[in-house]
Amino acid sequence: MAKQKNDSEMSFLEHLEVMRWHLLRSLVAIVALALVAFVFKGIVFDRIVLAPKEPGFFTNSSLCRLGDLLGLKRLCINSEPLMLQTVKMAEQFNMHILVSLVAGVVVAFPYLFWEFWRFVVPALYEKEKRTAAGAVFYTSLLFMLGVAFGYFIIAPLSVNFLGNYRVSESVVSAPTLRSYVATITSVVLASGIVFQLPILVYFLTKAGLVTPAFLKKYRRHSLIVIVTLSAIITPPDVFSQLLVALPLVVLYEIGISISKRIIRKQEAELQAET
Repeated sequence: MAKQKNDSEMSFLEHLEVMRWHLLRSLVAIVALALVAFVFKGIVFDRIVLAPKEPGFFTNSSLCRLGDLLGLKRLCINSEPLMLQTVKMAEQFNMHILVSLVAGVVVAFPYLFWEFWRFVVPALYEKEKRTAAGAVFYTSLLFMLGVAFGYFIIAPLSVNFLGNYRVSESVVSAPTLRSYVATITSVVLASGIVFQLPILVYFLTKAGLVTPAFLKKYRRHSLIVIVTLSAIITPPDVFSQLLVALPLVVLYEIGISISKRIIRKQEAELQAET
């Protein structure tokens, strides 16, 4: 393979060509993994996607056992399996394709970010490359932790709340497969993105757009948003709300610590230069 030109020597069209190949390889990875998920639909749907609505799902059964132990019956969620329906001929096939694509994106995420990083890193200075070392690992780790949090915590709580919510006893709830899949996939992907908060704070602090003082100033506002969100998607008990809110609060505090560390390091470098 020919040695790539220095980033400063490449023309705009050459940059576009490099980006095209990064995007192409990323697309191939997504499609390949999506095809695998499409073939193994029994595992993907019965054991993964549809599992959070079943009483035997890890989170549901664990909360029910804990509720029995503490005498709090409200902790027992999804004790009855949520029945789904389809109202269009192609709905199940469309959901099969959608879930396969989402699975491809989730599983391929470390590789996708690696391709993105390979495209960006030539434009960085050596000092910036050393500072951002491990970006692919930590970004991928946080994304997977967020996906796990969304799948095992937020998804079953959301299914329990939305599946059992009634505006009136005279209204019968009959969720469709499409609405269920949309809820699960959006929750899982959103959680993976939210868990990137420490990474976002890192780069915003490096760019001078965020400071520890700014994050501390709006700490109370963030707590209100987090608590409100957790109260909306969880059953009406303090334990479930804390279960969702605590990791988000921890992420925010980690972001503050990261911002402090970067500012201290920048101040030390300025003092060393003077």
